[in-house]
Amino acid sequence: MRIGRDILIWLALATMPYWIGWLGGYTALGTRVLVMALAAMALNFLLGFTGVLSFGHAAYFGLGAYGVGMTIRYLVPSTPLGMLVGVAVGTVAAAVIGALIVRLRGVYFAMATIAFGQVFYFIAFRWNAVTGGDDGLSGWHRIPLHFGHYTIDILGNGLAFYYFVLACFAVSVGIMALLLRSPFGRTLLAIRENEKRARFLGLPVEQHIWISFVISCFFVSLAGTLYGLLNNFADPHGLRWDQSGEFVIMAVLGGMRSLWGPLVGAAVFVLVQDYISSRTENWMSFIGLLFILVVLFFPRGILGLRHAKERS
Repeated sequence: MRIGRDILIWLALATMPYWIGWLGGYTALGTRVLVMALAAMALNFLLGFTGVLSFGHAAYFGLGAYGVGMTIRYLVPSTPLGMLVGVAVGTVAAAVIGALIVRLRGVYFAMATIAFGQVFYFIAFRWNAVTGGDDGLSGWHRIPLHFGHYTIDILGNGLAFYYFVLACFAVSVGIMALLLRSPFGRTLLAIRENEKRARFLGLPVEQHIWISFVISCFFVSLAGTLYGLLNNFADPHGLRWDQSGEFVIMAVLGGMRSLWGPLVGAAVFVLVQDYISSRTENWMSFIGLLFILVVLFFPRGILGLRHAKERS
């Protein structure tokens, strides 16, 4: 049953550029769904499987976007090197900040992540000479990938870039799935269910939460680099706390305790946002209403409906 579901999901993702037009979408929108899904799944690694809420993941998402953009514009015009720098910057920042806040719990941890995230936001907002300030970092673009005698043109070919993002998404999801099925992942679930009992058993709780936080931010930084490459642009909004809130909404909409839940939530969020925002500026009101309805009537998210039906 689970294998069949996974095959259907991968088949839908592999063919998305060919059927998303039936829903009124386009290839770049499908790419955005993948990028946001990766960011939401990265957050869910910490929230849904470790039980720790962060409202500061946008900081590392934005650092990834600025890292790849600034590398290509100011250092070396190389897409892989830019992605490497963006992911490294976001991950190192997460490792340092995570070590400072790992002993906090609940709302205190969430508020600390917001505070540190806003620091990065204001740096990007005020450092006009380097980051472009409120206007964002422009004047750069993704560079075609060169593999010896072969070149993949992801610059002007939206379809090629979609499958490049899908490959990054597949590798990332595979790694997260393996980690969650490992003894380390089982330890995270134990901490989520009962931290006091896990500590009583001798588990280094703070160390596991820190590692989970860093892993989560590693993948959200990767999503940030892909988002920057998708738009050929990076702006301070990608670092703001409300961007983190969108990641949380996506995870909750789809189902926090499911690996694929954030993917479903991201797809719903992005598609509804694209459709409604083209008709009204108050699209967030509709997203908020949808979120409230899901929380009230389907607390386990959209994928939780299947489990509810199985129990009934």
